[in-house]
Formats: sequence, C-alpha cells, structure tokens
Amino acid sequence: MKLITTIIAAALTLVMSQLADAAEIKVVSGGAFKQVLTALAAQYQNESGNTLDISYQTVGQHLALIRDGKEPFDVAVLTPDAIDGLVKEGKIVPGTRADLAKVGVGVVVKAGASLPDISTVEAFKKTLLAAKSVAYIDPKAGGSSGIYVAKLLERLGIADQVNAKAVLVQGGAVADHIADGEAEIGVHQISEILPVAGVTLVGPLPAEIQNYTVYAAGVGTAAKDAATARALVKFLAGPHALSIIKAKGMEPASSPPK
Repeated sequence: MKLITTIIAAALTLVMSQLADAAEIKVVSGGAFKQVLTALAAQYQNESGNTLDISYQTVGQHLALIRDGKEPFDVAVLTPDAIDGLVKEGKIVPGTRADLAKVGVGVVVKAGASLPDISTVEAFKKTLLAAKSVAYIDPKAGGSSGIYVAKLLERLGIADQVNAKAVLVQGGAVADHIADGEAEIGVHQISEILPVAGVTLVGPLPAEIQNYTVYAAGVGTAAKDAATARALVKFLAGPHALSIIKAKGMEPASSPPK
C-alpha cells in the first residue's frame, strides 16, 4: 500500500512540475491563417505542453489595438509589411520574422447555386455586375482581401456599380454571409471560404488579377518568454506545417524562419 501511495505521489509531483513549467503564449493572428494555426496549435500543444491563447481579427484591427497598447502579445501572425512596421515601432524583435504561408482570393456562392463564370477577367466583371449583391471585407476594417478587392473594382472600372449593392463585412468570413443569404456572391481569401458550411468555392480569381497575401510571424518585444516565443515561430514555419497549409487552401511561403 505504501509503495502504491509513493508511486501516485511521485506521478502527481511530476505532473505538477510539468504544469508549472508549461507556458501560455499569447498569439494574435489575421483571420485567413485561422484554419492553419488552429490545426498547428493542437499539434504544438500536444508536443510542448504549452498552451496558446489565440485572438483572430483582421490585420488592421490587430495593428490598431497593438499601437494603442490594448493588445499585448508574445507572437504576432500578420502580413510581412505589418510585421516589419511593428519592428520599426519597437514592438517586434528584429530578425524574428518568418514568412509562413500565402493565400489567394476566390469567389464563393451559396451551396446549390449555379456556378458563375469567372474564367477570365471579363467574365469575372460580368458576373459581379450581374449579381444582385456582392459581399467582401470592408477595406476600412483593415482586412487584406477587402483592401485589395476595393482597389481591384476601381481598376476594373466597376466600383460604383458593385459598391451600390455591396455587403461590406467588418471581419470574419465573407462566406458566412453567403451561406445566410445576405449576399449572392462573395469575394474573399480562399482559406476563409473552404471551412464554411453551406457554400461552394467557385474558384480563384483569374491569374491576371489574382492577389496573394503572405502571413508572417514575429516575436513581440514584450513577450513573457522570448525563447519559447521564438521556438513557436520556428515550429509554425517548420516542414511539418506544409501538408496542413495545403489542406487549408493556402500555399507555402518562400522565406525560411530567421
């Protein structure tokens, strides 16, 4: 009986020691990387024993909160420009940026709807003009796809017509608004379309007007445990992430972790 008690006590001591050593890492991330990060977070937590506290918003929303001092973080997953800007502002450690993945923009309709023609730039224009309503991220919300789509509509000369019937989404998945019937067609990053039930990805934008958003990670200068934060960034950029990145509608980024 004493032996069993001793073994149990030793096991409890080991577990408590491991829990005490475990770290909680605060991560802020752009929404388009959510599906990849969620999958990698589960693997990371199982392997390391550390936990991730993740907040998802548009890149612009995160930047506003960080600059106002309202969003502390250990690791940020944003666009390269955003990461580099925060390095200059002294909020991310120089040399810690690692480009993780990139994602293109696609078109989405409600499941069961006929698929519109987006095979060429002209066909895409006609599809948007013919739609009763078009949803995309409000560029004022700071979402990468919304900023690009707004500029693209101007470039194509159809901004006034499309914006007159646009459903501007403040954040989250545009595809949710398509599934709910709030808009007939949506334009958003492919990784944010694929996980939404009740919709169909029509396909990516034509190559001539496609835009890829890269997501990169960096370690915060105020990170509670800089070494653990750096290790997380290297984990996210590791070769084991490639299959998850592709499965979630994204593509590998080219630059290795620093």
